[in-house]
Amino acid sequence: MAGHSKWSQIKHKKSAQDAKRGKLFTKLIREIMVAARMGGGDPAGNPRLRAAIDAAKNANMPKDNIERAIKKGTGELEGVSYEEIIYEGYGPSGVAILVQAMTDNRQRTVADLRHIFSKHGGSLGEPGSVAWMFEKKGLILVSKDMVDEDTLMEATLEAGAEDIVDQDDTWAVYTDPQTLEGVKDAIKNAKIDYIEAKVEMAAQNTVEIADKHTAEKVLRLMDALDDNDDVQNVYANFDIPDSVLQAIG
Repeated sequence: MAGHSKWSQIKHKKSAQDAKRGKLFTKLIREIMVAARMGGGDPAGNPRLRAAIDAAKNANMPKDNIERAIKKGTGELEGVSYEEIIYEGYGPSGVAILVQAMTDNRQRTVADLRHIFSKHGGSLGEPGSVAWMFEKKGLILVSKDMVDEDTLMEATLEAGAEDIVDQDDTWAVYTDPQTLEGVKDAIKNAKIDYIEAKVEMAAQNTVEIADKHTAEKVLRLMDALDDNDDVQNVYANFDIPDSVLQAIG
């Protein structure tokens, strides 16, 4: 699939480090709260909440934390009210970057993001400047240890999978967002475990970054954005060859 997310692949590898820092739980709790506030606290009728709960469980979040986040989202418990905002910008070599943030203070968040972009050779753009380069896609990551490509393809194509991409030690199954749940069910019915399932913004076309120095700058920018407390997800349209990634280490 054109534009599959190289950052998603890199981020998967560093997720264990995020969990240790506690960053992952913070992001998951915010997602649960916002999903519950927007679509109600019953995951059976709220696909976004169901996906957020699945992600929290996969990260070994305690059940009490999940239930408390749902109740804060629905207003049953007092909690901070977060709003979801999309920011757009450019990185080195004109890489398009889309930032999904959840914040209780817009002014703080936009100031922080503008500083991060500027510090790492990028710039914050105007609304609509890069969003048109991305489209929503369902993404399910499956470990290669669990299944071979042919078996996974057989289990998912009839359920609506659009493509299966080789990502080192995982298979990335791409779907239309509307068929994500059906493909997840098909994978479960085939008795295949998956690592995570989510809706992400996939770049329709990519920019190859073959220069090691530029690639390092892009990755430092992505890391800095991802480490910001208000940032939930970062998407970009770069494609760094594996040889360059290995040289960076």
